[in-house]
Amino acid sequence: MKPIFILAAILIFGVLIAVHELGHFVAAKLCGVRVNEFSIGMGPLVWQRKRGETLYSLRALPVGGYCAMEGEDEDTGDDRSFVRQGFWKKFIILAAGSFMNFLAGLVIILALFAGYQSFYVDQVIGLAPEFTQTGEDGLMAGDVFYKVDGYRTYLNGDAKLFLDYAGDTADIEVVRDGRHIRLEDVPRQTCTSTDGTTYQGFGLYVGTEQIPATLGAKLRFAWYQALDFVQLVWFSLAQLFSGNAGMQDLSGPVGIVSTITEVGAASKTTLIAVQNIAYFAALLAVNLSVMNLLPIPALDGGRIFFLAVDALSLALFKRKVPEKYQAAVNTAGFVVLMGFMLVVTFHDVFKLFQ
Repeated sequence: MKPIFILAAILIFGVLIAVHELGHFVAAKLCGVRVNEFSIGMGPLVWQRKRGETLYSLRALPVGGYCAMEGEDEDTGDDRSFVRQGFWKKFIILAAGSFMNFLAGLVIILALFAGYQSFYVDQVIGLAPEFTQTGEDGLMAGDVFYKVDGYRTYLNGDAKLFLDYAGDTADIEVVRDGRHIRLEDVPRQTCTSTDGTTYQGFGLYVGTEQIPATLGAKLRFAWYQALDFVQLVWFSLAQLFSGNAGMQDLSGPVGIVSTITEVGAASKTTLIAVQNIAYFAALLAVNLSVMNLLPIPALDGGRIFFLAVDALSLALFKRKVPEKYQAAVNTAGFVVLMGFMLVVTFHDVFKLFQ
């Protein structure tokens, strides 16, 4: 079965990249930018046809695609080239790829949630004897978690995750009968668990509240799941920069393929394997959406950042940043990014043989 899951992982990558490029393509067409070629797949040409001004092609390797716009990196003299468009058209075109990845993830989640009978959210089911901030203005059994240290607890498991990674204190916000109650600087201390043993924590016993999966709930929780994926990206980046996570916690393409293979192989039935891999694909789609919008040179977020710099430069100095400097920064950023990906890939391969 493993080769099947490896193939599925490769196809997921390919589809998500193709969807990303489709977003750029549709936005470019709607904004009146000339698109010279739109390709699904990479490598040797399998099929091509020209319709209007655009060459549509299908290539042999199902690992992505590309959207070749006129004047994407330099002014070619064509009024319909990308570089001659205004701020908002450029912004829409650049952001459209990430938007399509996010939309793809949301659609997958909606499909998965269609058959759900109920959803679960984190709830306070009890308090340790050491916890003193109780009562109407404190916490009580039955309170539903809303935020921990500013992170929204959308779904079951979020509260425990954020409490585990909190420092010596945590800000906790709950909802009780529609009322929001917020406690600041709740201390981490020695607490007694339900079985009488002691542990270092915040004195909250975390359980779940069940919510029936009505149509409205399915739509709401599908949106929550997509937002939760976005939040987990930011949370992971925060842990990385704070030192709570390291290189060993990162995964590149090899690690992701390995994870998808493990998820599929560990599933008891084919249907469960498909559902688990689809869930992982939704997570990956939203991750790609967020990561690609980071202000890193060579990514769409880096190009959007230069758009903002250009707009500021025009407002202050009546001139744009020369394109050669932008190109140099993007090239340097691409080299650094590829080097970083090589290091992550090396770690992925090393972990496979451990």
